[in-house]
Amino acid sequence: MKTLTTIILSILTLSAMSQTKTLYDFTAKTIDGKEFDFSSLKGKKVLIVNTASKCGYTPQYAQLEELYKTKGGDSFEIIGFPANNFMKQEPGSNDEIAGFCQKNYGVTFTMMEKISVKGKDQDPLYTWLTEKELNGVEDSKVKWNFQKFLIDENGNYVKSFAPGVEPMSDAIVSGLEK
Repeated sequence: MKTLTTIILSILTLSAMSQTKTLYDFTAKTIDGKEFDFSSLKGKKVLIVNTASKCGYTPQYAQLEELYKTKGGDSFEIIGFPANNFMKQEPGSNDEIAGFCQKNYGVTFTMMEKISVKGKDQDPLYTWLTEKELNGVEDSKVKWNFQKFLIDENGNYVKSFAPGVEPMSDAIVSGLEK
């Protein structure tokens, strides 16, 4: 009986471990429709942000761009995911969103096509970001636009930051420097 219990526990542990993924297990489309394989980011820390053009937090685009210009490059990347999940604050097409980001904030970090970050049609990447069973760290509900998720240089989930935490805050900058 003891051996059977040990075998069952081993199988359950292996099953749970196999469900934990990394960022590198995902792909997405860029805002201009090109396939993007997240495994291309190996060795870089990544900040993933769900964005919107008509939100009180929209001015965070400026700090995201500043963060990208000061910390981005060989060791850090920002990925923006436009989403229309909160009060329809991102109604535009991918082309309109790209134009808005360039014209108003000079965004040079990677922007992806518009997705759903919550609900029944939640993108699989955001399911991973919000479910401890999949990311191995914590459950994290997407509360609003501009919620941020920090991923380490090995593609592992580190933590999330509430929408009100500004991109140039000590909490985020220090997380990048660790």
